[in-house]
Amino acid sequence: MTCLINILIIILALIITKLFLICIFFFGEIRAAQKKDPAAKSFLEVLILYQGLHALISHRITHFFYRLHLFFIARLMSQFSRWMTGIEIHPGAKIGKRFFIDHGMGVVIGETAIIGDDVLLYQGVTLGGTGLEKGKRHPTIGNNVVIGTGAKILGNITIGDNSYIGANAVVIKDVPPNSTVVGVPGRITKQDGKKIDISLDHIHVLDPIMQSIDELQKRIEKLEKS
Repeated sequence: MTCLINILIIILALIITKLFLICIFFFGEIRAAQKKDPAAKSFLEVLILYQGLHALISHRITHFFYRLHLFFIARLMSQFSRWMTGIEIHPGAKIGKRFFIDHGMGVVIGETAIIGDDVLLYQGVTLGGTGLEKGKRHPTIGNNVVIGTGAKILGNITIGDNSYIGANAVVIKDVPPNSTVVGVPGRITKQDGKKIDISLDHIHVLDPIMQSIDELQKRIEKLEKS
């Protein structure tokens, strides 16, 4: 009985130590989750229960092994993380600070993808490649970018800082900073050259096609009155 109690104490101590280290090294990511997810009730809830955070923690470890050219070990660990979290991040991907994946199921991030700071991804997002070419074949995501549910960003393209990719958009061309992209294929509309509001309002997203239709309708009405 004494031996069993000692084992349990050791396990408990290891768990507490692990959580303490996560709090230190991933404090910014946990705070980002609290800020960007209205469902996050507490720091402890994010720390223990958010699969997006645990997928990122696993990626930091696998990326370390990847940089040491221990590719098999890195992929083995990343596949286990995928099985546990439903999020697939290739060990070769480079991810910045305060990265947050909300919900996360079905997210896929390719080997040569580069993600900046303060990026938010929703479930079902794919940062994928096109064709069988070698070298850089996945997207580069700038800082403070929001990528909506089910969006697909494909190929060696760049998404500019402060941009918003709408839900289910398919992006295959470069996106300038301070833009909103909607539709299939993705269509770009500027947000008046300003940093997007990260209120995460998925309903009121500017659509350039609808904007053009509205402008034409106004011109028709003006001509009819004259």
